[in-house]
Amino acid sequence: MPQPQLRVYVPPHPLIKHWLGVARDAATPSPLFKSAMIELGRWLTYEAIRDWLPTEELMVQTPLGSCSATMVNPEVPLVVVPILRAGLALLEGAQTLLPLASVYHLGLVRDEETLEASCYLNKLPRQFDPQTRVLITEPMMATGGSIMMTMTELTKRGVDPALTRIITVVTAPPALQKLGAAYPSSTIYTAMIDEEVNQQGYIVPGLGDAGDRAFGT
Repeated sequence: MPQPQLRVYVPPHPLIKHWLGVARDAATPSPLFKSAMIELGRWLTYEAIRDWLPTEELMVQTPLGSCSATMVNPEVPLVVVPILRAGLALLEGAQTLLPLASVYHLGLVRDEETLEASCYLNKLPRQFDPQTRVLITEPMMATGGSIMMTMTELTKRGVDPALTRIITVVTAPPALQKLGAAYPSSTIYTAMIDEEVNQQGYIVPGLGDAGDRAFGT
């Protein structure tokens, strides 16, 4: 049986390309940068859930008769996990498409010297239903420390990596390599794959510190 392989999609949607350009521009002011992140969260989520949401077939009554209808199955748990704090900006866009999803916050911070991630807030439940679909919002995946810690916390609570979707604005090879080695059945939707991570752990050209730029702090 063939082994699963990490799937990484860069959707060719013109609005994703447009808002990525706005977010990359150093001259973009904080309010507009946050708007760009919200829009990227919306359109990346749109692409990510295309073949992911569980559906069911029902009969509905129109004003003129009955017909079959395909509806999202409300019995299958749906969760969004924003990685704080920058993931909150993408969350706003994702919630416009998934307003009934439960939201569990995970706060991670990176040591600027060691580049290692540590957790300061974990609102995840002790256990997830094994059928739970989980959408992770993480604007930047550079060294991979934050996303790896997130996946560890989720999987030890029963989440199936094959049922996860990660949306990220910009990612780089180190994060993809780590994720692919540890969780090859997971899937990523990103606006762009950049080739370089500098010594400070930032993606180049990237878009700078997404949290600082989104919240102006």
